[in-house]
Amino acid sequence: MQKKQLGRTDLAVTSLCLGTMTWGSQNTEAEGHAQIEMAADRGINFMDTAEMYPVAPVLEETVGDTEAIIGNWFEKTGRRNDWVLATKIGGAGGKARGGAAISAGEIRQCVENSLRRLKTDVIDIYQLHWPNRGSYAFRQNWSYDPSAQNRNETIEHMQDVLGELAKQVEAGKLRYIGLSNESAWGMSTWSRVADEMGVPRMATIQNEYSLLYREFDTDAAEASLNEDIPLLAYSPLATGLLTGKYQGGAIPEGSRGTRNPGLGGRLTDRALAAVEAYAEVARAHGLSLVQMSLAFCVSRPFMGAAIIGATSTAQLEEVLSADGLELSEDCLKDIAAVHKAHPQPY
Repeated sequence: MQKKQLGRTDLAVTSLCLGTMTWGSQNTEAEGHAQIEMAADRGINFMDTAEMYPVAPVLEETVGDTEAIIGNWFEKTGRRNDWVLATKIGGAGGKARGGAAISAGEIRQCVENSLRRLKTDVIDIYQLHWPNRGSYAFRQNWSYDPSAQNRNETIEHMQDVLGELAKQVEAGKLRYIGLSNESAWGMSTWSRVADEMGVPRMATIQNEYSLLYREFDTDAAEASLNEDIPLLAYSPLATGLLTGKYQGGAIPEGSRGTRNPGLGGRLTDRALAAVEAYAEVARAHGLSLVQMSLAFCVSRPFMGAAIIGATSTAQLEEVLSADGLELSEDCLKDIAAVHKAHPQPY
């Protein structure tokens, strides 16, 4: 599997990143370890997790369990250095730390907690899971209203956070820092404030991106490219919609749809129509819908890596089949036509 340098970092990562958010809820520790080993055998070297994982559901009593599962694999195998490892600190209102907002003090404690659970001395990319000031992610784009934000308070918060993250980098506990569920303005402002302070900049941004959700394509893409902050795309298969398994109203046993009816607002008639249109394009070009969806994501000029998730090694095997696939110009033209006919279907 080919690797590329991630933005301004010295990290060489694969275009597919192993997601872990179901380990400890939908997946046992043994199943998580089996996925790590399969991905490693196929050449993947990039893994993403978070303080608050596992999800489906997110519970206060399971916060940190996924990091612990990963740490146990590192301890068992001694293969920590085979992986570029990313994790996140949860934001305000989450299940971690009583819903505490991100601050310098919270970062100090959370870095120590993640290092302990992951059984490692350093985290390669440490991300802010969502901004304190709020976000249009997680289906909030339809009602997002930033008018109550206080710009001065936001800048002071950024200075506080960047100052502490710089100390953690200097101490050797973090290599790079990143954003998640951020906006174009947020990306640019974090960059400007870091430059003014003379501290490390945000190196990556992790936002949702898929054929069905292309919010990143305009202003965020411009900020990403100009600030050299590549995207780590989560939900590149639209929470399973782009596997086709929900077509015809099906809710497969054991799928996320059984735990989250409506898939958090994604499972709509418009979305199902869009999925079928993309499936027709895939069939016409001799591809599976999964292969085409992932190949499209990794082809985007702002893409650092697409974060892939699976609840079984069989699913992971199908996802990994997209590695190295390049879409033809005709296929890309057909995808563009479907996007115009079915824009933002959820």
